[in-house]
Amino acid sequence: GMNPNTSELLKEKHSMNAAVRAVVRMGLYVGAKVYFIHEGYQGMVDGGDNIREASWESVSSMLQVGGTVIGSARCKEFRTHEGRLKAAHNLVQRGITNLCVIGGDGSLTGANLFREEWSGLLTELVEQGLIEQDSVQKYSALHIVGMVGSIDNDFCGTDMTIGTDSALHRIIEVVDAIMTTAQSHQRTFVLEVMGRHCGYLALVSALACGADWVLIPEMPPEDGWEDKMCQKLSATRSRGTRLNVIIVAEGAIDRSNTPITTDYIKDLVVKNLGFDTRVTILGHVQRGGTPSAFDRILASRMGVEAVLALLETTANTPACVVSLCGNQSVRLPLMECVEMTQEVQKAMDEKRFEEAVKLRGRSFENNLKTYKLLAHRKPDNFNVAVLNVGAPAAGMNAAVRSAVRVGISEGHKVFAVSDGFEGFYKGQEIKWADVGGWTGQGGSLLGTKRRGSLPFGALYCFLMAPLFHHCTSSPPHNTQPPLMDAKALGSALQGFLSLLELLTAREKYEEFCVPMVMVPATVSNNVPGSDLSIGADTALNAITSTCDRIKQSASGTKRRVFIIETMGGYCGYLASVGGLAAGADAAYIYEEPFDIRDLQANVEHLTEKMKTSIQRGLVLRNENSNENYTTDFIYQLYSEEGKGVFDCRKNVLGHMQQGGAPSPFDRNFGTKISAKAMQWVTRKLGETFRQGRVFANSEDSCCLLGMRRRALVFQPVVQLKGETDFIHRIPKEQWWLKLRPLMKILAKYKTSYDVSDSGQLEHVVHNRPKELDASVAM
Repeated sequence: GMNPNTSELLKEKHSMNAAVRAVVRMGLYVGAKVYFIHEGYQGMVDGGDNIREASWESVSSMLQVGGTVIGSARCKEFRTHEGRLKAAHNLVQRGITNLCVIGGDGSLTGANLFREEWSGLLTELVEQGLIEQDSVQKYSALHIVGMVGSIDNDFCGTDMTIGTDSALHRIIEVVDAIMTTAQSHQRTFVLEVMGRHCGYLALVSALACGADWVLIPEMPPEDGWEDKMCQKLSATRSRGTRLNVIIVAEGAIDRSNTPITTDYIKDLVVKNLGFDTRVTILGHVQRGGTPSAFDRILASRMGVEAVLALLETTANTPACVVSLCGNQSVRLPLMECVEMTQEVQKAMDEKRFEEAVKLRGRSFENNLKTYKLLAHRKPDNFNVAVLNVGAPAAGMNAAVRSAVRVGISEGHKVFAVSDGFEGFYKGQEIKWADVGGWTGQGGSLLGTKRRGSLPFGALYCFLMAPLFHHCTSSPPHNTQPPLMDAKALGSALQGFLSLLELLTAREKYEEFCVPMVMVPATVSNNVPGSDLSIGADTALNAITSTCDRIKQSASGTKRRVFIIETMGGYCGYLASVGGLAAGADAAYIYEEPFDIRDLQANVEHLTEKMKTSIQRGLVLRNENSNENYTTDFIYQLYSEEGKGVFDCRKNVLGHMQQGGAPSPFDRNFGTKISAKAMQWVTRKLGETFRQGRVFANSEDSCCLLGMRRRALVFQPVVQLKGETDFIHRIPKEQWWLKLRPLMKILAKYKTSYDVSDSGQLEHVVHNRPKELDASVAM
């Protein structure tokens, strides 16, 4: 085809650099010339040195830098006809006809207007004698693809905009710091987070830190909310909580459109309750710092998708926006998204708040549902057990807290089973207040034990039986004897294997004829039936930040390659996706067999690159990728072959990947998926309750709740048996293997990229499946 020229425009946002790097490298990979336009539209109008050709090296070491390296500026001139005429002239002179614009709806609308006027502008330039007539035919159409970067996440049609996850990381860091210092004093904190028109950041950070109260523009509180809030605060106080957190979006309003300020809330709490109250305004803290792993991966995937979309546009396709829906890339018409975003604003101005929430999309709606669920309680009904199985994963505690509170609000008595299956016979009831402050805790507060060589079968049923009998023998007030409904929340395959065994045990023991559901929680992300699992995002962040630090530690004159070993059992997820986020040159995994020739080729490729462009090399190796090519072996091989060009260091990351405070993504994923699981349990208990007892014997009453592309789905574990490689404890097919070529392209390999899965143009309104309302993007 032609040699299209791609160029980029940016506004100051998080992890834009990862997107820029991906667009540049993918552009070069497909044979295009790529230009940077510095300082946004201003640079396009001024031309000259602001428009520079980009090379592969010019985007090295961009991943870990916050903000945008090529700068951005708001531009009045571009809003005028003359300004756009100048811009068109500058582009035609360099033969640029493809623009990749990263920004909010203002920048994107501007881009679309420019595209519509394009042929008119060229005609004018010919009349003024500034360009030749043949340029008009040659550059007849301007193609535009947008990527949304707005940390408020207020753009319709995308689940998650670039930069949102990083902003959440900053907010949660502040909240966690406040929570640890405040444990010693009784205090109330009022936090203001960004979001003039959109409560997304406020809502999600409230979910992620278990705030007592949240105020957002989309859901103005009922009149008289002040008293309600104060009651709630004093109630949590009387239950022994020393700390209250209230989160306020900067655009929060009440029913009569009056702004609700942090100071108003502070005075209210002080006046009514006399609590020591502090106000913290997060402001620009939310934009600073290094981008999170999720954002780098999102930005890299979307950058590549943007280049593919540009290559496929024709003169009559509408300008589109590339985005992520669940775990899948989609392309949406730019103007439809902008119109939808404006509709939300209109609905809010006209006080049609329910509608505004609906228009925001299902991700937002789900968060709101979950938040409301976690705030109320109902009378007793059934007994439900919650347990963690297998190794701990960050985010498990958020999941347990959510399961417990949703269970209680659905009217159940919830029993916490500590230390996995062994704790089953001494399960204790767990109350609403017992799980306060759990969302931010790392590890597993319930305790998990890996199931060793304990003889399964008789022993367990014997251990479980006393609990079941104890539960059935004392009928509560409503005279229907409750049953213990075993709900396993837990680590991947251990939980999965246990559920399969419990399912077979149903034939022998009626006690197991109860609804059972498993939620995937493991850093390895190797659960069959789920694209993502609780804990994996935290592990990726641990890997990414370690790699960043390691790369920086070595900023001397010497060229150096780091060999890093990651966890994951036989599953290469952490090594591959971590490699993509950290900008690795290679990632060795079990699923993609490699031999000595591959290792040789990798070393040679790295040596070539080291001579010309980069100072630091990064190679990741999954712990079980190959029994003979160990981390030591690879380290020694690289050391020998790199003599005279670079030296080597090795690092085994070990258990640090499991520990630490859970990331916002894991807290929210855990909270949301557990709430959904507990609602399913309630529904199943209702369906299977016959003649005064629960009897659930069908395959679909023993499920795994997993993320599949765009939706959270309940899948009978029996059906997943066929999809699992039990020896290596991994699913037979893994979606993330498709991301591997991406890492290679970004590391300058000539490789083939499978575009069959890239997004197709869809319409904004149709892309919301009614039933499967599961947005994993928080």
